[in-house]
Amino acid sequence: MVDVPEYIRALKAYVAGKPINELAREKNLKKIVKLASNENPLGPSPKALLALENILEESHRYVDPSSHRLVQAIAKKYGKSQHEIVCGHGTDSILAYIVNAFTDHNDEVLTSEGTFIGIYVNVLKFGRKLVKVPLKDYGYDLDAIASVITEKTKLIYLANPNNPTGTMFSKAEFEKFMSHVPDSILVILDEAYTVYAEENSDYPNGFEYDYQNLIVTRTFSKAYGLAGLRVGFAIAPAAVIKEIYKVKLPFEPNYPAQIAAEAALDDDDFLRKTVDTNSKSLATLKTCFNRLGIKQIPTAANFIMILFPSEQFATAFNEQCLEHGLIVRHVKSFGIPEAIRINSGTEDETEFAVSVIEKVYQALSEKFGIENKKAVRT
Repeated sequence: MVDVPEYIRALKAYVAGKPINELAREKNLKKIVKLASNENPLGPSPKALLALENILEESHRYVDPSSHRLVQAIAKKYGKSQHEIVCGHGTDSILAYIVNAFTDHNDEVLTSEGTFIGIYVNVLKFGRKLVKVPLKDYGYDLDAIASVITEKTKLIYLANPNNPTGTMFSKAEFEKFMSHVPDSILVILDEAYTVYAEENSDYPNGFEYDYQNLIVTRTFSKAYGLAGLRVGFAIAPAAVIKEIYKVKLPFEPNYPAQIAAEAALDDDDFLRKTVDTNSKSLATLKTCFNRLGIKQIPTAANFIMILFPSEQFATAFNEQCLEHGLIVRHVKSFGIPEAIRINSGTEDETEFAVSVIEKVYQALSEKFGIENKKAVRT
């Protein structure tokens, strides 16, 4: 039998949210709404779609390993040097490169419980030690993370806003934290949801800092609607980016992804519509949760995490939503088994979600013997 390292045997394969086609096959439903993966309900950026139509016939060519055109566009938009930017197949890919480039087998990677599962997988698959600090009020406890830094700590991962909780730490909290981090430790600041969070005046935009041990990651998957193309990027000091290029797969992101991302980067009208759609949808969902008495965590992203009395209730809620054609995300694998994450949608998708949530929550509350507010549509 082929020998498999213990740290690989201990891994569990990532389980994504249920695809629409799969649910349709299983349940034979006429209408399905997926609000489980924090995708943009408006679809891809129109400028990205137009760019794709014009370059698909060039797909037989190998891609530029340096993503030159996309890197130049990012550099221009954010006032950075091209030597401070690297692109990859989404944030997951870049996280893997960072762990590979900057840690050894005896090193530790420090982060929080209840955060983006991608960092857990990318640390453990390389056989590194993962150190997790408990959440505080479902948000990052930066003071606690700083207090457990040791000589073995080589990387610290922070997601702001956090996925799946939606919580955000402030400029003052981030700057205080960075003042306690030794220069020899690289801090990853994952800003997948910046376009939503930056409406908060106290949001610490990572691109505005010049820490020599900070690397900021962003993605085109969420706000720009390019999740299926898999393209993300990181900005850091040139010396850090140089090391990442040594371990990065040469031909990524793929050519269509690079061209689409470059075009999307210039689609400000689409971003405004995206943020507006998100605000309206979340307001409707929050009203629904308040009406039903469902506990929700304040969010700075394009999703809300709601809490139930138990893991059993959350599991049943997820399953019953699926029966009605609504796909949400049970975040047990993130370390919060009593919670469900639901992202914003179009007006029609949001209204459908509200109707399903009301039916399911009322029925389960009776089944579990939980007193709740009677749903009254307003």
